[in-house]
Amino acid sequence: MGGRAGHKPCPDDVPHGIPRRSREDKHQMKAPSNLITGEVRTKIRGMILASELKPGQRLIEDDLIQLLGVGRTPVREALLILQGEGFIARNRGWEVQGVDHLQVNAIFESRAAIEAETARLAARKITPEACDALAALIEQMEPSTHLPRLALNRLNSEFHELIVKAADNVVLTQFHERIQFYYWALRIPVMFSDEQLSATNAQHRELLDALRAHDEVRATQIARHHVETTMGIVEPALPR
Repeated sequence: MGGRAGHKPCPDDVPHGIPRRSREDKHQMKAPSNLITGEVRTKIRGMILASELKPGQRLIEDDLIQLLGVGRTPVREALLILQGEGFIARNRGWEVQGVDHLQVNAIFESRAAIEAETARLAARKITPEACDALAALIEQMEPSTHLPRLALNRLNSEFHELIVKAADNVVLTQFHERIQFYYWALRIPVMFSDEQLSATNAQHRELLDALRAHDEVRATQIARHHVETTMGIVEPALPR
């Protein structure tokens, strides 16, 4: 739903909508006026996947128009596409889609299937250079590095995204993006112990070994088990 005509939001409105930018920031970020619907959709989706726009957050058309420097039509068309993809919903206006905790099992089952098939394809196609990049990420994720949780999350995402890239399947890539969004949208308050971090990173090493060996069966098994291990860690933190 667009902004109300003549309505000037007060500061109290800001946390509930899209973050305000300074005039200088807006000038720097302004996109070309001929930005097409697909590019608008990609930019908004990117903000959602990066958690710049959070589950339940309102999406005001006028704010998006100003932020992206485009007209109302491509913004509305992009929002409709994102609604069809499950990233946003209409609830007295547009908002980023939330996730019901009752869907957790379905999310993890889907994630296990997607990660397993992605690993299988990656094992067939991956290059030595991609394997070296994965090895570097594994080293950075060792508990001995004492990185903060947000940094570990970023490295873990990079690790799995590299495998998705190696799989080189555009449809699986889209499925992976969506299931990752659903997973992070759960916002489950889990703190992994050093022992758990070490165990999950050991699985990363096992997966990398299978990828280097181009062992599709082994890569599939490890990837599925990796997701199931994460589910076992997350499950105790789920609302009862």
